[in-house]
Order: sequence, then C-alpha cells, then structure tokens
Amino acid sequence: MAPFDQVGDDMDFTFTEEQTLLRSSLAAYLADQYDFETRRRVVGAEPGWRPEVWKAFAQDLGILGALAPAEVGGSEGGPVEMMVIMEELGRALVAEPFLSTAVIAGGLLARAGGPVAATLLPQIVGGDVRAAFAFSEPHARYDWRDLTSTARKAGAGYVLDGRKAMVLGAPWASHLIVTARTGGAQRDSGGISTFVLDAAARGITRQDYATIDGGRASDVTFENVSVPAEALIGAEGEAAPLLERIIDEATVGLCAEAVGLMRAMHEQTVDYTKQRKQFGQPLGAFQVLRHRMVDMFIQLEQATSITYLAAIRLADEDPIARARAASAAKAQVGQAARFVGQQAIQLHGGMGLTDELAVGSYFKRATVIETQFGDTDHHLARYSNLSFGAAA
Repeated sequence: MAPFDQVGDDMDFTFTEEQTLLRSSLAAYLADQYDFETRRRVVGAEPGWRPEVWKAFAQDLGILGALAPAEVGGSEGGPVEMMVIMEELGRALVAEPFLSTAVIAGGLLARAGGPVAATLLPQIVGGDVRAAFAFSEPHARYDWRDLTSTARKAGAGYVLDGRKAMVLGAPWASHLIVTARTGGAQRDSGGISTFVLDAAARGITRQDYATIDGGRASDVTFENVSVPAEALIGAEGEAAPLLERIIDEATVGLCAEAVGLMRAMHEQTVDYTKQRKQFGQPLGAFQVLRHRMVDMFIQLEQATSITYLAAIRLADEDPIARARAASAAKAQVGQAARFVGQQAIQLHGGMGLTDELAVGSYFKRATVIETQFGDTDHHLARYSNLSFGAAA
C-alpha cells in the first residue's frame, strides 16, 4: 500500500511508519500527562495552560517542529502529520496553542521566508514562541478580507491601528500575527498585509476573557503601534493568497481536532452505557440506545474520511481544489460533531452537562470549533460558490 502522503485515486489511507510513531508517541504522552482531571484543574485557574507541557511538545516530542523546515530544526512534515497531531490533541482536550503557533504562524513564516522567518521559526521549534492569530474584526463575521485595521507607511516601517475580536490564545501569546490593510478597499483581496508583532509592544491593549471550552481569548486594540519593516510577512499588500492557504490548512486542522473529540465522546458514551444500569440492566443492553451509538459511530467515520481526504487535498497546487476540500470537511464535521455531542450528552443524562464528566467539556470544545474559521452554513455556502465559479 502507498504511504498516506502519496495516495492516488484509489484513496489508500495507509499511514507511514513515521506517521504511526508520531501518533503513538504523542498519544502515550498525553495519556500519561494530560488526564481530564489535570486538564480541568489547569484550565480552571490562571494562566490556563502549562509551560512544562509546551516545553515537552518542543523538546521531548518535537511536535512544535514537526511541520517546520529542516534548516530551522524541523521535521518537514506536511498536512497528514498536522492532521495526526491535531486529532490526538483533540482526543486529550489539549488547551496549549499548537494550531495558532505551529500551523498558522509557522506555516506563514515558512512559506513567506525572509529575515523574520529566519529569526522566529527556530524559536517556534524550540518552544520559545507562542503565537495568536489576530485576523477577525468585530464587524466582519467570517470574512477575513473585510478589514478596517490599517498599517500606514511611516519612515522605514509602519504604524498599525485597528481592533481584532476574539483572538484565541492571545493572553498566552508572546507574538501576534496581525492582518491589516495597506491598500485597497475594505473588502478587497488586494492590499492586505500580514505582520508579526511582539505581543507586549507599546500601543497594544487587550481585554482578556475565558471561553466556554476552558480556553482564553482577547479583544485586541492597536493604537499607533510602531511596526518595523522586518515585521512584514511576505510582500506588502499581497498576503491574501497565502492567508487563504494557511486558513484552509488551519480549518482542516480543526476538523482533525474535532475527529479526536468525537472519538473520545463516542468511546466514553459506550463505556458509560455499559456501566450505568436501569431496570436492572446496563443502558447498553437496550437496542434503541445501541442504535443511537451506532449512528454516532457512522457520523464519526464519515467525518474522519472527509477530514483525511481534505488533508490530502491540502497538498494540491490548485487553490480551488484545496478550498473546496477544506469547506466540505468543515461543513460535514460541523454537522457530525453536533450530532455526536448531542447524543453523548443525552445518553449520559443530566450528568453529561456537568463539569464532573469529561463529555461536557468535549462538547463545549466541539461547539467552539464549529464557529472557528466559519460555521457549517458559511462553509456550505463557500463550497457552493467555489463549485459554481463565484468568489470564495
């Protein structure tokens, strides 16, 4: 069988030995160090993440460099390695910002290159950087091109002004990846630039808050922030194609995380119905409940298959093919996660909604994922527009 990253039209989903080892080593670490009670305690207090886990991700497991180029100490992994990692992180409900740091910041820097990439990529691999992606604005909903934030030329650099909404992981971030308009009209694809900023730079203010899934986010305001020229990622005003690719990759990463969540919810539900008794019998003995768990499994397997296919399509050089695959996966996974989560909660009874059982926390995380980078309705519309030649 062909390796996963060389799948052809026969859709052979065989993983390579290296990919299997990556999954097993990460899963073993998380099973030992990231049990639900520990996770609940960590996210329930400040700062909401564990530096020792981030250090292990970098030094012991090497996952922060799994996708990075070899010249900066990375392993040169691709979309499948990203998918494997995200699925296991989802299965363990990991809060640390792997997606925004290794996938988004690392992906932008590796593809754009330049001095800022040479400086920051080794720090991402080494665990010294935690990035947050500041791209969404309060008025824009899911349209990342709809920007009122501006970066105007000032001497050799820029001055940045604007406001970003719900920047996930911003309270933990050492750096912010920020989109701003350096030209064009408010909703144009042209004229968008991307910058990487020190999160403690003068003129940046945050309003921090907890999210329903135990994470942290911020509304971030930029007021007369001085940005050096070397903070620009790629060419001025030409960030849209690269942003679109990275956002599609991050979207597929979220789908993989959701698959991990669904797998955990299904397993926990099956185990619970074997132990919980009613009328002297385990719940799992009732045929109608067994049918519901089979329906959960079917939804999980459909979500898994379309996520695997989307991961393969991320390597496609055709941006339309990549975008269609990402939106198809996000729409299908959003529907599946809602179904699996609702069934898991109902089959656990009232306890499913409490913080005492893990299933409630998994459902909350799945709910947040459904809205990240566009909800199900958004991606159904995007897929339709891409299929019939309209703009994405």
